[in-house]
Amino acid sequence: MSQFQYRALLNDGSVTEGNLEAGGRPDAFRQIEALGYTPVSLSESGDSDSGQPFGFNFARRRRSVPFRALENFTRQLASLLTAGVPLSRALQILSRESSSAAASARWKEVYDLVVDGTALADAMAQSPDTFPKVYTAMVQAGEAGGFLDRVLSQIAEFQSRARDLRSKVSSALIYPAVLMGLAIVVLVFLLVFFIPRFELIFAEFGAALPLITRIIIGVSELLTHYGLFVLAAAALATLLARQWLQTEQGRRVWEGAALAVPVLGPLTARFAMTRFCHMLGTLLGSGVPLIQALRVARESVGNQILVDAVTNSIEQVQKGDSLASSLASCPALFPGSVLEMISVAEETGRLDEELVRLSAATEKDLDRQLKTAVSLAEPLMLFVMAGFIGIIFVGMVIPIFSLQDYIQ
Repeated sequence: MSQFQYRALLNDGSVTEGNLEAGGRPDAFRQIEALGYTPVSLSESGDSDSGQPFGFNFARRRRSVPFRALENFTRQLASLLTAGVPLSRALQILSRESSSAAASARWKEVYDLVVDGTALADAMAQSPDTFPKVYTAMVQAGEAGGFLDRVLSQIAEFQSRARDLRSKVSSALIYPAVLMGLAIVVLVFLLVFFIPRFELIFAEFGAALPLITRIIIGVSELLTHYGLFVLAAAALATLLARQWLQTEQGRRVWEGAALAVPVLGPLTARFAMTRFCHMLGTLLGSGVPLIQALRVARESVGNQILVDAVTNSIEQVQKGDSLASSLASCPALFPGSVLEMISVAEETGRLDEELVRLSAATEKDLDRQLKTAVSLAEPLMLFVMAGFIGIIFVGMVIPIFSLQDYIQ
């Protein structure tokens, strides 16, 4: 007998939680239904909680699944289904052969739910930290259309492209990040160890200091005497900002501000457009209806401001408008040239092919723009670092020229 922990819905719509002992998951589900509950989730908690002080069960702590493990799972599941292996059998194989303990446990959870009769998309949706919304939406479309193996192959391709893009961005930002870190270290050294010595010299002569020098000395004194408090305040502010950004309002404000940045904003919108067009074209080519494909592709945009614009276009398409005219309400995401190509593709009946071709061409152009932006960021970092150090140098040197008046 095994111990199971469950969450279920009561008749009045409220949620209840509890533990029960059963010979297996099917038996556990039957016991929950016999109580008159509607099961929501069921997880095996082991033999007992004995040996865990104060009732904590450390074995139940969920660990995140690496992105590469999810990509391998998706690709292997697509291969097994294409080879004719039943879904439940394929999930069982992958849960046993996974090299990651966290991934193996997560695939086992999905397998258990599928064996109990849950649809694959619904089973994956119960682990949103592993399977994003766009992932489960595409799986749901594949299950409904009967081409789950093809959809999984496309998801694996999207994941590979996303991993390559993250690798390009992170590798391109290494040098600017090192420069920024070096600049911060140099500034802190000057303000904490170098400036106080000049301050003693100025104090001995009683010299009247310029405004810029007084500001630099004030910052130096702040870091010297209250550096730990400043660091703690910065850490607290960062924590509060992260919590605020996790709210819907904070996320919308941040994403709107990101779109307004001169260089970053257009790049963000173009990357979103590329993902949207590629996914929409792929889904249409697989036979997914336009409205359903739009809803799935909408999840790939990433920016909530742009997602709202795509949502409005979906409503217009449902009313009978063409795709190109409905997307025209979001010029930040779809430039006029892109809308013209989409309009022509709709007229010729080649919308899926044109969207995929458009995304591939735009991605190459964005790759060049990203390299250009990063190459410009490097001298900009050097300029900023030299500017701060130069300001400190000038602020300390100006009073020295006036010290001879006090010496005389």
